[in-house]
Amino acid sequence: MTLGMSAGMTRLIRVAVLALMALAASPAAAFWEYGHETVAAIAWDNVKPQTRVAIRRILARQALLDTPTCPARTIEEASVWPDCVKPLRDADGKSRFGYAYSWHYQNVNICEPFDLVPACKDGNCVSVQIDRQRRILADRRASAKDRAMALAFLVHFVGDLHQPLHAGDKGDRGGNDAKADYGIYGPDRLNLHSIWDGLLAERAISAPPPLVKRYPAATRRRLSAGTITDWSRESWQAAHRAYAVAMHGEPCQPTPARLKMTDADIRALEPLMRQEVTKGGLRLARLLDAALSGGA
Repeated sequence: MTLGMSAGMTRLIRVAVLALMALAASPAAAFWEYGHETVAAIAWDNVKPQTRVAIRRILARQALLDTPTCPARTIEEASVWPDCVKPLRDADGKSRFGYAYSWHYQNVNICEPFDLVPACKDGNCVSVQIDRQRRILADRRASAKDRAMALAFLVHFVGDLHQPLHAGDKGDRGGNDAKADYGIYGPDRLNLHSIWDGLLAERAISAPPPLVKRYPAATRRRLSAGTITDWSRESWQAAHRAYAVAMHGEPCQPTPARLKMTDADIRALEPLMRQEVTKGGLRLARLLDAALSGGA
């Protein structure tokens, strides 16, 4: 390291160190905390006041989840709860939440026509689970525990759907099998998925202006419009763009042994990442209002 190192380079190294720590501690398919918490915070600033009251009331019972090492006391904590509980096991060593592993993504091939059916067999995909958890959350007859869990799952899964490599891939486990360099940073374990989960998300969300704010009503209506299937298609299209930039051309050609993402590539993808996070937050706000405040 030289005394003349730029602020940008210093920041990249700081992010790289954090990424290595996260790679060692986090599941490969997890949209890292910053992305999920930002989606949740945007939603919180854009829901109705009565929705906030309902969220506080539901999360006040989060102790019923019996996951003291993974609290869900706020909407931000709830946003990362479904990843936090993945390693938890019962007294017999059986995974407590293994049934939900496949709910975090839907690997729809970007090189074929958009089709959710194969990716969502038996309801085991993120878009189906968004609708399922929304319905449980809206059901006043459901138990307090079930509604707290549904709230955490819903907040988390809307974030997952808006990480494009949770919505589209090339048969490479959402880019987990696509080794990649992030500018000058390229440890062997880094891949296209982890770049979108953490490094690119951190850079894009941290850039000004801030994403967490109250958006004008017209903006909320425009960006939250559509169905969950529409949102899935948009994220799948964003995944196509992610591969195209990383491969510097046609994304459906064979993936090279290691992708080389340049600084220019990273800058080009920042607006897309910011847009996805913003959409995720405003769409989550719409779903929460509908479930908890009787919205359409």
